[in-house]
Amino acid sequence: MSTTQKVLDGIADLKDWHEAFYQDLHQNPELSFQETRTAGLIADRLRALGYEVHEGIGPTGLVGILRNGDGTTVLARADMDALPVEELTDLPYRSKHTTSDATGAQVHVMHACGHDMHVTCLLATAELLANNKDAWSGTFIPLFQPAEEVGTGAKSMIDGGLADIIPTPDVALGQHLVPLPYDVVASRPGPAMSAADSIRVTLHGRGTHGSMPHGGIDPITLGGAIVQRLNGIVSRELRPGTFAVVTVGSFQAGSKSNIIPADAVLLLNIRAYSERVRAKLKESIERIIIAECEASDTPQPPDFEYYDQFPLTDNTEAVYDHVSAAFAEHFGDKSTLMTPSTGSEDFSDIPVALGAPFLFWNFGGTDPDVYATAAAAGRLAQDIPSNHSGYFAPVMGPAIDNGTKAMVVAVMSYLGN
Repeated sequence: MSTTQKVLDGIADLKDWHEAFYQDLHQNPELSFQETRTAGLIADRLRALGYEVHEGIGPTGLVGILRNGDGTTVLARADMDALPVEELTDLPYRSKHTTSDATGAQVHVMHACGHDMHVTCLLATAELLANNKDAWSGTFIPLFQPAEEVGTGAKSMIDGGLADIIPTPDVALGQHLVPLPYDVVASRPGPAMSAADSIRVTLHGRGTHGSMPHGGIDPITLGGAIVQRLNGIVSRELRPGTFAVVTVGSFQAGSKSNIIPADAVLLLNIRAYSERVRAKLKESIERIIIAECEASDTPQPPDFEYYDQFPLTDNTEAVYDHVSAAFAEHFGDKSTLMTPSTGSEDFSDIPVALGAPFLFWNFGGTDPDVYATAAAAGRLAQDIPSNHSGYFAPVMGPAIDNGTKAMVVAVMSYLGN
């Protein structure tokens, strides 16, 4: 029996505790940088398992450290925050939680992106390794990160002194629950998740009475021209086949039918699989908007505010080769090549800052028969709720097993005796 299988054999004995823990997290979700209860539960469990625990990193993140002789140092990360989404499932443990967001508004809260599953699987991995120290050697660092959903949680832990708290990792690992079948693990080398930026653009016109448009500079007309031009960036400025997205998600201006407003605000979002394309999108957006403002003779240049910025998740090829071989050995043909995601993730800010190579992969949580039926009918988008949906509901037990096995296999590929 391999040492990895010896560790995995303990999963069944932990099933009841892990499922109860997952249900508790799901019923008590916390928004970004509010994850104090979640972090406390994790810290208590890690201490009980013999880990050295450091809390309050960035400010609600935490890490455990388990040293077990000489060997590789492996960091594994899970994100903890939930979303301002109302849960619409009929699960007996569905979230009914509401809270105040960062603006003070009262919002529903749901683990609609699977971060409760990520936490459960990593804590399960931490427990299995603690219970089987004769099967591995080295140092294991489970890291629980806040605020992935706003793109600043990983950086907050780096800024909070993470590098001075933990041993420098030789490799970093992370994973994400997606609506694939619950027996599938998907990984890939190179770009796996897109870089992203949101941009708040303020256009400055000159307000006037609606009956006297000649006396003003209309930011709505200006904004309409800008939206039209922005939609041509991907189709006319990038080589065909180059992945990029430019979205105008909001256009806000005016308050009354007979008033031409003084200002308008556009909210933009961009995605790319390379820093070169990302930079090109930013340059083109600013060039077009500035030029349109000059053409309209606005009284001042536009304002650009960049926020919710996510790094490119660019998996290290050598780590992919190493871990994917272990996945293939354990999962067989259920270890698949991951399709690059147009979504974004801030995990890589941590290994990049620490100088560690890394791999980020997906694991499934959907009933395979339900998935196959929807795929055969060409209805995956309609019948399988996606991440961030109020109906997102992984099949609890098998999904926990799948994510835990994937993380244990990846970690043990470096630490196993």
